[in-house]
Amino acid sequence: MKNMRSKALAAMTLSVAFVVTAAAPASAYTLMDMLQGRVKNGQVVDQGSSRNTTDRFAPPEARAPVVRNVDPEAATPRVTGPKYYTYKADAVRRISFKDQASVNVADSGMTTGSVSTALEPRAFLNGVNVQAPVTVADAVEAYYRNGGSFVWVENGAVTAQAKAAMDVLAKADAYGLNPADYAVREPVLTGDAQADAQALAAFEVALSARVLAYVEDAQRGRIDPNRISGYHDFVRKTVKLAPVLKMLKASPDVAAYLESRQPSSAHFHALKAELARLKGMDGEGHHVVIDLPRVLKPGGSDAELASVVEGIRLRGSDALKTAHAATLSGYAGTPDYTPELVALVKDLQKELGLKPDGIIGGATVRALVGDSNSAKIEKLVVAMEQARWLPNDFGSRYVFINQPAFTATYVNENKPQFDMRVVVGSKTNQTYFFQDEIETVEINPYWGVPQSIIVNEMLPKLRSDPSYLDRLGYQVAVNGKAVSSSAVNWYGSTNSVSVRQPPSSDNALGELKILFPNSHAIYMHDTPSKSFFKKDMRALSHGCVRLAEPRRMAAAVLGTTEDDIGKQIAAGQNRAIKAPEKIPVYVSYFTAWPDQNGVVHFYDDVYGRDAYVEKAFEATSKVRAAS
Repeated sequence: MKNMRSKALAAMTLSVAFVVTAAAPASAYTLMDMLQGRVKNGQVVDQGSSRNTTDRFAPPEARAPVVRNVDPEAATPRVTGPKYYTYKADAVRRISFKDQASVNVADSGMTTGSVSTALEPRAFLNGVNVQAPVTVADAVEAYYRNGGSFVWVENGAVTAQAKAAMDVLAKADAYGLNPADYAVREPVLTGDAQADAQALAAFEVALSARVLAYVEDAQRGRIDPNRISGYHDFVRKTVKLAPVLKMLKASPDVAAYLESRQPSSAHFHALKAELARLKGMDGEGHHVVIDLPRVLKPGGSDAELASVVEGIRLRGSDALKTAHAATLSGYAGTPDYTPELVALVKDLQKELGLKPDGIIGGATVRALVGDSNSAKIEKLVVAMEQARWLPNDFGSRYVFINQPAFTATYVNENKPQFDMRVVVGSKTNQTYFFQDEIETVEINPYWGVPQSIIVNEMLPKLRSDPSYLDRLGYQVAVNGKAVSSSAVNWYGSTNSVSVRQPPSSDNALGELKILFPNSHAIYMHDTPSKSFFKKDMRALSHGCVRLAEPRRMAAAVLGTTEDDIGKQIAAGQNRAIKAPEKIPVYVSYFTAWPDQNGVVHFYDDVYGRDAYVEKAFEATSKVRAAS
């Protein structure tokens, strides 16, 4: 029984950063915390802020006696995770040119003497009523106040450059943007000099504002990801808008310039190409219906097998269908699940990133049925937005984790070297979406149990059995001083209590962990729970990323061999090894993403995050339409 309990607790992984409803939690510390300077004078310094854990737990001699006849489940505090928010779009304001009429109008773009300077469009800038996001409004005002030439109006007419720009804005959906956000009406000129000048001034400012909004959205995205949920953590990009209008004025090809401001990465172009392909298809494309109420195992029989084979014909790659051409051409619709069909299904499962066991279950059926074209388009639009939150260039060497795909890929010299299965956070303990840098590999690690697990999972047991952790070999400390588990008043605050599991074969982190210090306490690590990697749906951890092949990843990060990593593990010592160089790591969330060959794959939205991004799109467009 003791061993079973030990393994049950060892299966836990480090949770994401949480907030205690009553008070800020202290973090359990490990040797790595001390090595990296996060423990000072026995206090654990919070990685995400400047505060440290100053709440003190009363010493044993000053504590009130533990009440043993209290229901251990009663009044147990809870640690809650981040929330999803009601999205608030970027504010807009009116573009103002107060006293602009007094500015020199010689550079208005109208021929001298064609009309009086009082009827120059520039003279009517102060009467323009155009609203735009604050950053855009600032840039537009600065340009014209500093005497910037009109970009879109010349000699009392709309220019060809203006029409080219409007054409690009009208096709913004090709890049996953909403054309309505940048819509501008070309003015209808009546011959009334004053009315026409006013209309041209309004058009000039409106088109400049929409073009700058397009450029800003193209480079950083329409929405601020940090307003979607507490699980999103990005420094929003700052786009330099000041030179854009000057460059457009001087550009011989306005359309080419605007399109050049879109992301240029290979993955973004692959998403864009797939979006164009799907939009070019008639209707929803071909679909197959598979009604398989139970799993179909090799040697079994089911009439739905014919639908499964039809699904493979639709969803399988050309290479797969070529390799199994004889099987596919010879299949006559029989219900028997023969060995050659099993081989076909196994290769399909491998191609789709599923467990290649030949068993046709829910995951295989979902992959064959697939999303409708409209659903795929929605995923692509969300993915193109999210791609803008990340750097355009990931670097030549990095680790890319895609949570919905449950994979981690190591890239070196711009080429994927390998990918592996991972386990990510469950829906109640979600892994964050952020980027960081890998710094250290810890061999034979300690597991510092986070407050969320201490409070939510251990505390009820400890209230009825205070020596529980002592028996399991866990180390307990109060304010950095080692104490026995039974000496702690588990009915009081746990803010100053830390719990950690020493290195062992049952350690929850397994043989090693790979750290990229962040305020969410998320990292990659080994696990003794190897069976989880056999599952197709692997959102099962407390928030960290478990690796199917941790030694392989550690060797790549450290620039050594798996044999070397194995020798260091076998030495049995807890050791922190600094990576020769910091390596970018992208802990991402994409339900549509291309593979190394540029083929886009679609994944289930395991956390339901795409819907929140789409709501943010709607909120943003609503604010812009009202302006």
